[in-house]
Amino acid sequence: MAGPTIYDVSKRAGVSIATVSRVLNKRETVALDTRERVLSAIDELGFVPKIEAVSRARKLLGRIGVLTPSFVDSIVDRMRGITETLTDLPYDTAIYNAHTPALVEGYLTSLAFNHVVDGLIVIGIDFESSYAQRLVANHLPVVFLGDTGSPIHEGFDALLLDHGEGAAMAARYLLEQGHRRFAFVGDAYPQMVSHSLGDSKLDRFRQTLAEAGVPLPDANVCLTTLDMEQTRQQAFRLLDLPKLPTAIFAGSDTQAIAVMSAARERGLSIPDDLAVLGFDDISISQFVGLTTIHQPLRESGRFAVETVLARIEDNTKPLVRWEYPVSLFKRATA
Repeated sequence: MAGPTIYDVSKRAGVSIATVSRVLNKRETVALDTRERVLSAIDELGFVPKIEAVSRARKLLGRIGVLTPSFVDSIVDRMRGITETLTDLPYDTAIYNAHTPALVEGYLTSLAFNHVVDGLIVIGIDFESSYAQRLVANHLPVVFLGDTGSPIHEGFDALLLDHGEGAAMAARYLLEQGHRRFAFVGDAYPQMVSHSLGDSKLDRFRQTLAEAGVPLPDANVCLTTLDMEQTRQQAFRLLDLPKLPTAIFAGSDTQAIAVMSAARERGLSIPDDLAVLGFDDISISQFVGLTTIHQPLRESGRFAVETVLARIEDNTKPLVRWEYPVSLFKRATA
């Protein structure tokens, strides 16, 4: 018996065949409520586009997709691990920059239904379970790289880092150094892109300080984009507080370096007047002497490739759930 067709989907959703096609091909000209009707009809009918059925009968495409919310330095370092691992293999890399919820939804819809990659690596992006279910239903191998606090969807391999524990580690270290006035600079991720990642660092940093009887007032918290100039401007506000913080923890190394720039412009000595501690341990951090929370960026990229290739070769093997440890690298700034 033949499966449901695009005509059945259009009838169920009450739209034209052209509209169904636009939804399947990530066209952003389709109204949100119309998209939802079409996707609901696809899910209810169990529709698989004909192009997908044909592609599955062909040989592999030789392409691994990477879905990323940005191209900040930490992700660039992770991408180096991915591309270096694929260099001598018969695979190209297709990079999808999904920096808004609309782009996340559009790419996940397109990648689920149109067989354009053999496997997908998702870096730190949160999304609804319905999109994950479509990826799994359409047999696309997916490896998720993210925070232990992120929702891990059924059917995905996952390589996780405990960003919250890294933030707690930063708080404990700074407390041991005798600091009692703190500020925090973090990432203002759009909700549904990297919401849990942005929250985990601030929450655990604040919680660990509170357990030691040290408050972190809201006035001492700055959430901004990962743009260094915007972070530098926001850092000036923290440096103008009535009681100058003696230590600032930044949710990324790029933000920490921007804080250092602002502090030096104000004539502050680091770490004598102000300690600065970052997160990620990107390549440049050792050259500027930044004390930071290290996460294995390139190593996780390499392991993500190995995991997705193993899944492509055998989609029946048990799912991988791997947690990487974080550690503190002490240098000159704290």
